[in-house]
Amino acid sequence: MHDTIVEISKIDGVSDIHIHTGLPIAVRKHGNIEKIEDKIPKKAEVEKFIKEILSPSQQDALAKDLSFDCSFAVNNIRIRCNIFNSLHGPSLALRVLEENIREFEDVGFPPVIEKILNSDNGLVLVTGPTGSGKSTSLAAMINYLNQNKSMNIITIEDPIEYIHKNKTSIISQREVGEHTSSFASALRAALREDPDVILVGELRDIETITLALTAAETGHLVLATLHTNGAPNTINRIIDVFPGDQRPQVRQQLATTLKLAVTQRLIKTIDQNGRVPAFEVMVCNNAVQNLIREDKVFQIPSMMQTGAAEGMIRMDAFIDQLKANGIIGYDEV
Repeated sequence: MHDTIVEISKIDGVSDIHIHTGLPIAVRKHGNIEKIEDKIPKKAEVEKFIKEILSPSQQDALAKDLSFDCSFAVNNIRIRCNIFNSLHGPSLALRVLEENIREFEDVGFPPVIEKILNSDNGLVLVTGPTGSGKSTSLAAMINYLNQNKSMNIITIEDPIEYIHKNKTSIISQREVGEHTSSFASALRAALREDPDVILVGELRDIETITLALTAAETGHLVLATLHTNGAPNTINRIIDVFPGDQRPQVRQQLATTLKLAVTQRLIKTIDQNGRVPAFEVMVCNNAVQNLIREDKVFQIPSMMQTGAAEGMIRMDAFIDQLKANGIIGYDEV
């Protein structure tokens, strides 16, 4: 099955591979699901492949939870993998990662993001739905810092996707389940490991969010992701995790530490042969800070419309720019 995965992953535009026992392999190509009718894996093939990519402890975890996240490499192609059981038997959802980490300037980030990354501390949130390119963007941000600054960078991921090599900075990459028991545990330890930058793969629970806010407050630059759409939703999601009596304090912390919230999505190009990112950017200026403190998050979108001079942009405005430049079609959104 290794050869089959390598062959499919090299097809132009393939981002995901879906393997179900006894059914044709399916791929997501330029955002659409397509079936490969002549490739139908048998149960024994799938089970053998799973045993080959998992360590004994990972196999035990799979047997206990009946699903498991991991990453692996085949022929220098890195794959993010979710293994699960379904009605048809053992199944795999594979995300094909880009062979090389994208250069920061090649991603298409709005200019303000580079400015914010040069901050000494604070919280930077990268949000968007699954498959919107958050991992690619975060890898490009870490690569930018690694190339341009002398720092100690610690990443906490589930699983590790892109492998970073030390350049002008040093990087420690930790995987939940393999190198640490949880995001919160690794984040707590990271605060004692002399970090300058901490990447948190996902803000999942109260403890992780609390520690991330504390790290940002105490002089560290923290990059993190959330599965949300838009800055107001992101802020509300964080605050709503906490009990009601803690929310005023969290709003205060968030207003003080948040530097930037960027939401992204991928849209098909006008020629249908690729996808480009579209961004929404909220810079946490004094006005936005006050709205967060006063629990008036619903007013942030109108504030963003008047904040273009500070680098803010709404998603619909960014998409309009892509249309006007002939990069995407008018019927793609």
